[in-house]
Amino acid sequence: MKIAIVGAGIVGVTTAWELVSDGHEVSVFERRGAAAEEASFANAGVVAPGYVTPWAAPGMRGKVLRSLLSSHGAIKLRWPLSSRDLGWMSRWQKACKLETYLVNRARMQRLAFYSRTRLHAVTEARELSYERSDGYLVLLRSKREKKLVQPGLEVLRSAGSVFREIDADEARLIEPALNPDTPLAGAIHLPEDEVANCRQFALLLKWEAEALGAQFHFNCDIAPLSRAAPTSLTLATGSDALQFDAIVVCAGLSSAALLRPLGLRIPLAPVYGHSVSAPVREPLNAPRSAVMDERYKVAISRLGQRVRVAGSAEIGGSPDAMSPAAIQTLYKVLHDWFPGAATLQSGIQQWKGARPMLPDGPPVLGASGIPGVWLNLGHGSSGWALSCGSARVLGDLISGQDPGIDLEGLGIERLSL
Repeated sequence: MKIAIVGAGIVGVTTAWELVSDGHEVSVFERRGAAAEEASFANAGVVAPGYVTPWAAPGMRGKVLRSLLSSHGAIKLRWPLSSRDLGWMSRWQKACKLETYLVNRARMQRLAFYSRTRLHAVTEARELSYERSDGYLVLLRSKREKKLVQPGLEVLRSAGSVFREIDADEARLIEPALNPDTPLAGAIHLPEDEVANCRQFALLLKWEAEALGAQFHFNCDIAPLSRAAPTSLTLATGSDALQFDAIVVCAGLSSAALLRPLGLRIPLAPVYGHSVSAPVREPLNAPRSAVMDERYKVAISRLGQRVRVAGSAEIGGSPDAMSPAAIQTLYKVLHDWFPGAATLQSGIQQWKGARPMLPDGPPVLGASGIPGVWLNLGHGSSGWALSCGSARVLGDLISGQDPGIDLEGLGIERLSL
C-alpha cells in the first residue's frame, strides 16, 4: 500500500520502519527540519517497562496537591491554563478510579515489555550503535520512602519486572560515584532495564528506513485532514493534494487538530518536562547508567560522554518559556548525587519538551473508524518506552498479519474510535 505518516518523532520513525519493512510504499511528513526534534529530542532515555504506568491513579490527586506546595515538587501548574488543560484535568480526575487504573496499567505494561523486546530485536538485526547502558537504579533517600515505595514494588512484581531491593552499600557498588554525603536508605535495582539515546536511535532507524525506500519530507506542516478525502494530504500553506491508500497520524500534540475535521476528538494536552545535558567532567564521578531520585522524580542518565538530568511535569504555561524552578531542581538533584560529574560552565543544553498526554494513560493505537486513517499517538512520557512495540502492532494491523501480542490485552478494540 501507499502509506503516508504524519510526524517523524520516535513514534513516527519506528512506524515508518515497520511499514517499509513490510513492503509498503512509505512517505513521512514532518513539520520540523529533522526527525525527533520535539518530545523525542532530549528526554531521560530510560526504558523501564515496569515503571510505565498511568498518571491517572488512586491517590494521585493528593500527591499532585502536595507537589504543588513543595518548592521542588515534581508536578506544577503554570499560568496561563487553557480550556484544553482544564478539560484534560477534569478527565484525568475521573480516570483515577482504581478499576480504571488497573486496566490501563496492565495495557501499558504489556505494550512496554513487548516494545523493549522489539527495540532489542531491531537494534540487533540492523546492528545499530547508539549511546546506551544497562541497569536502572531507583534511589530512596529515607526509611519513609522505602515504606512508601512498597505498593510500587507490588506493581513491578505483577508486571514481571526483574528487580531487587538493595541497601545503600550495594547501591554504591552498582553506582560507585554516588555522593557519600547524601543520605541513602536503600534502592531498587532493575538490571534488565536500560537507558538509551532516543534521538540517536530515531535518526539511525530513519536512515535504515530510507535505505529500504521510505521517503522523509521535512518542513511540511500538514493541513487538517478532510472529511471528503481523509486519505489525502495538503500543506497548511496550500498545495495540491497528495493521495494515499492510508494515513497514519503520529503527530504528537498536533494530532488532535489534524483529526478534528473527521469528527474525532482526541483529548491530548501538553505536559512539559525539562532536561539539562552536560559534558562529563570526570568519568569516575559520573553515573554508569541511569538512576531515579524517587523523592524528586528526577532521572540522571549517562549518555556516552554526557550526563542528562531530566524531570518535572508542568501543566499550562508557555511552550517556549523555561521554568527556572524546574531547572534549579534538576541541578540540585545532580549535585546531591553526582557532584563534579559534569562540566557546567560550557557545552550545556537546556531543553523543554511537551509530552502529548491522554488523561487515562494508554496511547490511541489502531484504526480510527474512518476508512484509511490509522492512529498511533498519545504516548505521553512513555513514548520512547512504547514506540517500537506500538509501531509493530500498527504494522500488523495494517498488513492484516497475526500480531506478536494479544490485542485484546492492549485494549485495541476500545481504542479504535
